[in-house]
Amino acid sequence: MKATLINSMQMISEKTINLVRDALGLPGDPASHRVVVAMSGGVDSSVAAGLVKAAGFDAIGITLQLYDHGEAIARKGACCAGQDIHDARQVAEHLGMPHYVLDYESRFADSVINDFIDSYLVGETPIPCITCNQTVKFADLLRQSRELGAVALVTGHYVENRARGDESGHFDMLTPYDMARDQSYFLFATTQEQLDYLRFPLAKISKEETRQIALDLGLDIAAKPDSQDICFVPNGNYGDVIRKLRPEADRPGSIVHEDGRVLGEHGGIIDYTIGQRRGLGIADKAPLYVNRLDPQTATVYVGPKQTLLRNCVLLKDLNWIAPGDWNSVSNTDTVYVKLRSTRPAAPATINNRKGEVAVKLDEGEYGLSPGQACVIYDGPGPGAKVLGGGFIASALQV
Repeated sequence: MKATLINSMQMISEKTINLVRDALGLPGDPASHRVVVAMSGGVDSSVAAGLVKAAGFDAIGITLQLYDHGEAIARKGACCAGQDIHDARQVAEHLGMPHYVLDYESRFADSVINDFIDSYLVGETPIPCITCNQTVKFADLLRQSRELGAVALVTGHYVENRARGDESGHFDMLTPYDMARDQSYFLFATTQEQLDYLRFPLAKISKEETRQIALDLGLDIAAKPDSQDICFVPNGNYGDVIRKLRPEADRPGSIVHEDGRVLGEHGGIIDYTIGQRRGLGIADKAPLYVNRLDPQTATVYVGPKQTLLRNCVLLKDLNWIAPGDWNSVSNTDTVYVKLRSTRPAAPATINNRKGEVAVKLDEGEYGLSPGQACVIYDGPGPGAKVLGGGFIASALQV
């Protein structure tokens, strides 16, 4: 190891090193444990790699090549994925870690991009980051890690997993110290088997501290901006990507007011989401919002904001990772739910509605759409346990 890197790693405080070792929870000499670090080329995963290396673990970096922006949006030379892979490789070299790049483009297209498009075409608002974690990152990469003899897969997510301390040997998922960076919403679909194998060294570290550690480690990406858009939709325009890959998606239809008036025409429901106000191309006396999409007739329904209010959601594809099952939660017990990644968890109750999982919100929410996630916690704030979650099948006002 280079002398400059040794000096950089010595700048990491003993407290931080202990937090990392506690987060990994692997007994004995760290050097006896091989771990794989999922490296995206961003600051968080790079610091996660640096911390496990500084803590003495036998670390291997893996970067997945998932997509090509040039192909996704038909704009030559727009391959930010290539830059991210380059950054990950440079970080691994700087840290003295073996590093591998695995080509998962076909798998990503089949499991994530096609699923995203299919959902949009039936009027849902999908969250591809959750699908990616479910399939490519935590399923395929976990399997690859085991083949390399690793005892854990390390990521740079801001979330905590903690051993239950019972005879099961299982782990629970909890919200992190830095709630402004909480990523538990995107990880609710993690299975128990995956959660038991994953480790999150940034669980008790703030984003500000993460960037400082990147500077201390001498990483060139210390000031690299966080990604904001869906990775394969770099300009934020979902319709462009869908039209490129599914030209038949351009199916025109009517824009109809909830009172029955036809207010205009549109080029395809893929340009609209529940709760949308801007870019409707119509005018009325009061502000109008998209409140319903009918993919069968290609109709976009609009109405005043009050028509967006819902106080109950029915869930599909429930993933329950807390002990027991969701029926063990009484319909009088208060839980907390996140319906958007950036919003704080709000109080709710869970009910069995003719065999369906129904989440009744104490206070209504505007603009809920099928396809969005509903993540359930045992409380608000840092250190709250993730009980489980599912995708919204329908939203009701009851």
